[in-house]
Amino acid sequence: MRALGPGSVSSFLKVILDVVRWVLVLSAIGVSVGIVACLLMSFNPELLGGSVDIGDIHIKGAWLGPIAAAALLAIDLYLAGALVIVGRLRRIFQTLIVGDPFHPANVRRLRIIGAALAALELGRYLFTGVGRLFAHSLRLARIDAGGVNLTTWFAVLVIVVLAEVFREGARLRGEAELTI
Repeated sequence: MRALGPGSVSSFLKVILDVVRWVLVLSAIGVSVGIVACLLMSFNPELLGGSVDIGDIHIKGAWLGPIAAAALLAIDLYLAGALVIVGRLRRIFQTLIVGDPFHPANVRRLRIIGAALAALELGRYLFTGVGRLFAHSLRLARIDAGGVNLTTWFAVLVIVVLAEVFREGARLRGEAELTI
């Protein structure tokens, strides 16, 4: 089976990315509606069940709606980052389908994917830090962050290197087009 061109593995993966994109869009819309609902229901915390137990954390009363909305906001931001990544991957696969893997725009797309992965990981650190701060001030249980994810940082480095490989490929392609 071919890797590039119409009817190739690239075409199949592009279809999968199209489906994933729509799932992410619908999920982001659903989570956004959930944020609004949590904030509206925070005026009457009993509508949210009065309390929520998440592991060792017991949340009740007036904080229930805002904390639930903040958690949903973190999920929404994560979904937005995933949408950026999937969107750029879709465009890269479009160039693979037409047989142009070293399209100059792919360099920028790969760099954006790397930056989005790094931003998602840094956002996780930020959200965990803010969560720990609120958990401490509200005398809730300690929030476990899970530490530094070396796999994510390794993936960011690999994508940065691949972007440079694609940049060099695009440069060589440009030179070849100038050769008579």
